Amino acid sequence: MSSGVNLKALAAELKLSPSTVSRALNDSYEISEATKKKVVFMAEKMNYQPNPFARSLRENKSKTIAVVMPERMSSFFAKVIDGIEEVTQQHGYHLLVYSTHEDVEREKKIINLLMNGRADAIVMSVSSQTSDVSHLARLHERGFPLIFFDRICPDIPTTKFITNDYESSYEGTKHLIQQGCRKIAFLMLSKELSITKERYRGYLDALKTAGLSPTPSLQVTCAHDEEKNIEAIRAMLTSADRPDGLFSSVEKLALATYHAVKRTDIKIPQDLKIISFFSNISIAGLLTPSLTTITQPTFQIGEECAKLLIKKLTKPRQPDLPNQLISIPSKITIRSSTIAV
Repeated sequence: MSSGVNLKALAAELKLSPSTVSRALNDSYEISEATKKKVVFMAEKMNYQPNPFARSLRENKSKTIAVVMPERMSSFFAKVIDGIEEVTQQHGYHLLVYSTHEDVEREKKIINLLMNGRADAIVMSVSSQTSDVSHLARLHERGFPLIFFDRICPDIPTTKFITNDYESSYEGTKHLIQQGCRKIAFLMLSKELSITKERYRGYLDALKTAGLSPTPSLQVTCAHDEEKNIEAIRAMLTSADRPDGLFSSVEKLALATYHAVKRTDIKIPQDLKIISFFSNISIAGLLTPSLTTITQPTFQIGEECAKLLIKKLTKPRQPDLPNQLISIPSKITIRSSTIAV
């Protein structure tokens, strides 16, 4: 049989009304098991495919979940999407993925678009420019299901998934100190981000515990231009106050540091020891030398976000998403970038 058979044609073949066939395909208690089996058998034989768009219109649902994130190329966000999709596909939901490119104005336009019914719920990590969250507050006030992950908005009363940023940064900085580092640089993208604040706090507290003082010139806020970042890091590494250890709060700045080191005579780990939050474990092991990482549970974060939203969207009489902060621990893996041979 050719594809494209509709419900009416299937019902005619079975000599049943379209409404009976529809209820049978939806496993309605009103239809006998014998009729259900007969309908399913004929549907498979005729290659019948239900129209998801027509069903969505009837249910007043798009069967779509939007994922709003700063960038698509990051392995961190790519793996979160994989985790979300692993769950949503099982329930017939599709993803719309939007990238803000770290631009809060673009983020606002995306949110306004989604408020007009393009999606049933949103999973979101905010841009590095997002300090005024009024556009997100309006979205939440309308009752729109919204979950944050990684870069969160603490003031929006909904569920937020993070990793243990403070503890991981404290332990990562402590590891550098144990390897003999006394002047430890800290690289970040934006001081406004929730993750930066927690990671920076862990770094400072680890220094304080060890009786070390932070050096302002070694705390570098980078941009979103890779070449500018490489040059800024190279300038710091070759300054009179050069560091002997470096903590990168995000993956892209660790890679920029490796590029910057290549433009100097500095040797890793003999002259500079490096640790970083990092999601792409396969790349971390291939770097020369291999990179000591704090690995975030990206896939699991995506799965947990999706499970909570699917429950909200598919189960009747569900309450609002609870105002809770859920932390899933990261893991430190020691490699050659912090261990001198």
